[in-house]
Amino acid sequence: MKKLLLSVLLLWGIASVAQQLPAYQLFTANGKKANFGQLVKAMQEQEVILFGEYHDNPIAHWLQLEFTRKLGEAQRLTLGAEMFEADNQQALNAFLAGQLSAKGLDSSARLWKNYLTDYAPLVQYAKEKNFPFIATNIPRRYASLVAKGGFEALDTVSAEAKKWMMPLPVPYDSLLDCYKNMLQMMGGHGGSNLPKAQAVKDASMAHFILLHLQPGVPFIHYNGAYHSDYYQSISWYLKRSRPALRIGTISTVTQSNLSRLDKEHLGKADFIIVVDEDMTSTYK
Repeated sequence: MKKLLLSVLLLWGIASVAQQLPAYQLFTANGKKANFGQLVKAMQEQEVILFGEYHDNPIAHWLQLEFTRKLGEAQRLTLGAEMFEADNQQALNAFLAGQLSAKGLDSSARLWKNYLTDYAPLVQYAKEKNFPFIATNIPRRYASLVAKGGFEALDTVSAEAKKWMMPLPVPYDSLLDCYKNMLQMMGGHGGSNLPKAQAVKDASMAHFILLHLQPGVPFIHYNGAYHSDYYQSISWYLKRSRPALRIGTISTVTQSNLSRLDKEHLGKADFIIVVDEDMTSTYK
């Protein structure tokens, strides 16, 4: 009996410690605490869901998978991601259809170095559920052209290459905070073309989301948080084409204190995932 009592006390002690070490906390845009159920319920009403992540954050990746699974329990979904460039769509489709192995996908597509740990579970889920998974990003080489030569550099690419990006010419508002702040963060390095390279990514992702959007089928898009924070970037391009589109946004931030949302993060998204800043990274 004494041993049993000691075991119970030990387990209680472990549970108590665990309860004092939460990995994350959800907040609404105005800083009110929320839970996973509230997040799911709110996003079920949206046509497009932009799930902003920190690329190396394991909590964000875990929640992406759990959130997607939960929404996929009762309805069909379309998934898409910044991490796949549009000209890799054929290889991605072949994998989803069972015509290409995981090794074949790795050799055929330009996968990110954290693909296996962070994105493969989402792609595998799409395969199991027979959901489309859309490669939405402009190929990096064309974004690099813009970074060096501005939008005009895209006039020189082939008609075939233009299939893998947004229609030209590229709408662009240099006064949007998401692009103005890029210049400030870089201290002027890269010049005015740097935010334009960001814009062609945002515009291309919005273009391929809309191209594959189906009535009654929510589109969950996984992207770096900066591509959707403050309802700009991808959201701006989506709304420019479809003003009435229902868009839900999720962002990821890190803080030392999970009990409240820091003022600097207020309004970043409909829901904000606050992760403990000491959380380990999925890659370096």
